[in-house]
Amino acid sequence: MPLALLALAVGAFGIGTTEFVMMGLLPDVADDLNISIPSAGHLVSAYALGVVIGAPLLAAVTARMSRRTVLIGLMGLFVVGNALSALAPDNGWLLAARFLSGLPHGAFFGVGAVVATNMVAPERKARSVSLMFLGLTVANVAGVPVATLMGQHLGWRATFLGVSAIGLAAIAALAFLIPHDHEHTTAKGLRGELAALRSLPVWLSLGTTVAGFGALFAAYSYITPMLTDAAGYTDASVTLLLALFGVGATAGNLLGGRLADHSLRGTLFGGLTALLAVLALFPLLMRTELTAAVAVTLLGMAAFATGSPLQLMVMEKASSAPSLASSANQAAFNLANAGGAWIGGLALAAGFGVTSPALAGVALAVLGLAVASLAYAVDRRRAPAAGRERIVASHVPQEAQAVHH
Repeated sequence: MPLALLALAVGAFGIGTTEFVMMGLLPDVADDLNISIPSAGHLVSAYALGVVIGAPLLAAVTARMSRRTVLIGLMGLFVVGNALSALAPDNGWLLAARFLSGLPHGAFFGVGAVVATNMVAPERKARSVSLMFLGLTVANVAGVPVATLMGQHLGWRATFLGVSAIGLAAIAALAFLIPHDHEHTTAKGLRGELAALRSLPVWLSLGTTVAGFGALFAAYSYITPMLTDAAGYTDASVTLLLALFGVGATAGNLLGGRLADHSLRGTLFGGLTALLAVLALFPLLMRTELTAAVAVTLLGMAAFATGSPLQLMVMEKASSAPSLASSANQAAFNLANAGGAWIGGLALAAGFGVTSPALAGVALAVLGLAVASLAYAVDRRRAPAAGRERIVASHVPQEAQAVHH
């Protein structure tokens, strides 16, 4: 695998750290800015909104630029957003800075995935994407806990300065390691890029991402009360268990990338089925500390085994605009984050029990499998039609010539 993938992983590590660290810093931020915890929670939403808006927009407007230049520029915007977060004098400023920090997130992963797959042989594409995503999953194991401890001991502003430093390191790595020749040679402008999103298979792939990862976030958003109220863990133990989730996610990401190079759709169906099974067993596994720890690890493994297959599938379905489609998949991932948390919250508010968000996740996993199955059926129906079109096209010139003579 090319060393340049390391540069993409460093950028992904910084992005993953800043995305998830805010959850652990909410009390500190709220106290410092004299706002309530729910108000501070809007900072998480502001970042996610930035991802959803920035992912397709920035990928589309930079379509004619060198991908190397785009990646460096996006990471520069990431550094500025986090630096402004560290300097925020009030909540309004911090909301705007978090939104700005989220803008380059999806486009970086989208363009980065295209660059990663272009640097390797076709049979290694999924693995190259999984190595870029490795930075995101490792951030949950090491980056977020360390950044949270830094914020608790040195102040939350120090955390965002530290994340800015990671961004600067990523810029240096991108500048030195990413080749100069990765450009959008077939770019057709903004209208041409957007036209690629009119394809039904693309939307079915994006729908699978929303439903599949929505299943994850329906449960994971409420994993702390499950661990404390159902499994009996103390609040202090939750951080270690969340690190176990990151370990599982890292293992699942690497395994999914390797398997997807052998069977893209098979890995996707297998991952979604495994996710469904783990979520269905959550009410049982959350009864003891040991089985709860296993459940958290398996949840991360099953969910992130589908990450690389979904990213690669979207890119293949929109081959004329892979950067835009790949970035749109990151927007779909964040919609899954927000939607899954909302649906899990509905189950909890309805009084179905502390583990009920996991069962809401089961329903979303079933929906994800249904959408993936529909996408498979559409592909099978279109394949013979495409074959017939190629056969007819190859014979038309000869028939026309015979009629002429």
